[in-house]
Amino acid sequence: MSVSLYYNAHRATPLTEAESEAVERVVAAHMASFPYDDEESLYVYDGRSSESREIVAGSTKMPFDPGRLMPVIAHVLDSVTELRRALPDAEWRVHMDDLDIPWDEAEGYALPGMRDPDLIAELSAVHGEDGVPG
Repeated sequence: MSVSLYYNAHRATPLTEAESEAVERVVAAHMASFPYDDEESLYVYDGRSSESREIVAGSTKMPFDPGRLMPVIAHVLDSVTELRRALPDAEWRVHMDDLDIPWDEAEGYALPGMRDPDLIAELSAVHGEDGVPG
């Protein structure tokens, strides 16, 4: 069973050309700096319907390796934070399956402990380098 992070934005007006370019820049920067070639990263869906109020939507499947979970969550949530700041007048929803991720004006989207080096080290110790429980 996998867990995914979902993100979407709605508003009455479609993206402007400048906003579309801003979204593309955030996605490109995220892809260039994502730490794992073999994990799913920020994925923004193509083809918004002109009848839908949804202007951005995407999802990211979370890794099974506990040592990679927090770095992936942090990286993707940082990118979604940048997307929200690029489109501030949209109504956003970010959630991991049934858990809504809170928005904080100063920090953006974050989960408790997602940058805690001790927690990340502890989760990494659960699996060895080859993904086999340690």
